[in-house]
Amino acid sequence: MTQNRPSATRSRRAFDRDKALATALREFWSHGYEATSVAALTKAMGINPPSLYAAFGDKRRLFEEAVRLYQRTHGRVLSPEAPDARTAIQDMLRQLATDYTDARHPPGCMIVTAATNCGPDSHEVELELRAMREAAKAAIAARIRQDVEARRLPPETDAAGLATFYASIIQGMSQQARDGASCSELEQVVDCAMRAWPDPV
Repeated sequence: MTQNRPSATRSRRAFDRDKALATALREFWSHGYEATSVAALTKAMGINPPSLYAAFGDKRRLFEEAVRLYQRTHGRVLSPEAPDARTAIQDMLRQLATDYTDARHPPGCMIVTAATNCGPDSHEVELELRAMREAAKAAIAARIRQDVEARRLPPETDAAGLATFYASIIQGMSQQARDGASCSELEQVVDCAMRAWPDPV
């Protein structure tokens, strides 16, 4: 009599892949890409290295999946429903103040901190995260230009300069959160940052 055997896929993957990915996200978010070893990942995920490689490929591809998960679950973008750029940016910054200090996950922004102090072997990871930050800054600039074109802001408004300023605020808030700043303290940063907004037309 022939016994039923579990499929090869099931035998290789006797763990919850989504749960393992969420755990990997926390490890990368807490310690950064380079400082998070495969040994640390497999220990936290409760699997062995062959299972990690079978399910995710390698550390680099696992990190890429973790970044995509972060963007889906924790990423914040400018609301297209906001009536103007000032409201969109202020609302985003306030959401970030809450998210960066949420005790249910590591503090700060993974896209800002995960590639800090990377060596030559991790240069491509650093470039990818930098490109994501630059894309976010470009989106802020584009939203400001919309207000200039709609004559809600003066024509001489430096959209690129303002976008760089608010991108710097975001990165600073992330580091402040990692240093232990509270949500209310970050909200004070937001209040100060919004005072730099140009006067409307």
